[in-house]
Amino acid sequence: MSTPGRLASGARTPAVVLGGTGYVAGELLRLIAGHSNLELLAVMSDSSPGEPVAGAFPHLVSAYPETRFATLAEVTRQLAERPAAAVFSAAPHGASAGLIDRVLSAAAAGGNEVRVVDISADFRYASAAAYEKVYGHAHPAPARLAEFTCALPEHLARLETAHVGHPGCFATAVLLAAVPLLALGIVEPTLFVSGVTGSTGSGRKPVEGTHHPLRHGDLYGYNALAHRHAPEVVACARAATGVEAELAFVPHSGPFARGIHVTVQARLTRALDDAQARGALQEYYARAPFVRVSERAPHVKEVAASNYARLSAAANGRTIAVMCAIDNLVKGAAGGAVQWMNRMLGLPETAGLTQPAPGWT
Repeated sequence: MSTPGRLASGARTPAVVLGGTGYVAGELLRLIAGHSNLELLAVMSDSSPGEPVAGAFPHLVSAYPETRFATLAEVTRQLAERPAAAVFSAAPHGASAGLIDRVLSAAAAGGNEVRVVDISADFRYASAAAYEKVYGHAHPAPARLAEFTCALPEHLARLETAHVGHPGCFATAVLLAAVPLLALGIVEPTLFVSGVTGSTGSGRKPVEGTHHPLRHGDLYGYNALAHRHAPEVVACARAATGVEAELAFVPHSGPFARGIHVTVQARLTRALDDAQARGALQEYYARAPFVRVSERAPHVKEVAASNYARLSAAANGRTIAVMCAIDNLVKGAAGGAVQWMNRMLGLPETAGLTQPAPGWT
């Protein structure tokens, strides 16, 4: 489904953000403010209706000096007044699907064209049973699952559904490193992955794992070999390559706010050296504007606050290690969602997303 319809007119497309007070929502608002083809219509928050957006995000006051959080009823009413709109959901897992279902139902009743990118996990599985197995509760809108595709833009040439479920932050980094290896058949399909994420990946609500005195200067693993997003990585890799991989994933919490660094290791099916390994990645991502492969090992500071991904690889003839660094809130969430929406609207994939990393975050 590549025809953008009414969403591709010359005017700026109205954009709505659901679940508007978290870190990912703040990044969506920042990216929309700098996007020449999107214009914020409304930002919904059940917890802060009527409150100023700048109260939750003081750094965005210059972009949204008067904007206030809206209720879902207010959002659906505003959408009914527009023939078309782009909707981003940054609501939590389990809540997002219900909100999206109500928005899409209202749009259908009014004959409005709405395209959705969901950043939660609610539309990452093809079946309600698969979702329930991982998340332990029934899917809130199972009839909508067939309307969504979960994939990275770099791994899907043509979108066949109306809406997208974004794979998520850790999944983005792992998939960028792993999918070329599986697709090219240069590794055995058992992948060993170690990843480190910043504290913003745990959300805005303070918990022990994000409390600064505890996290600062520390590094620790969690949910080793049992992380709930691992099945989503396997499913996306299978959809992109046709290969059923086994994933042994050990995530870690790092002493920094934003960014993810992962290392994917696997046994080679044929001998490769460092240059050949990097060459394979470069060829695979030759048409991917946000993926850079270099001899230098990737650093989180090179990508923090940007939509770019940095990859490098090493190989010794028997084993390959691919390293990937991304920003968890941008490429792994809000930026990846805007990248998808650009394609869905018939815009250049890079629109509003080419700002380089600050470098000194």
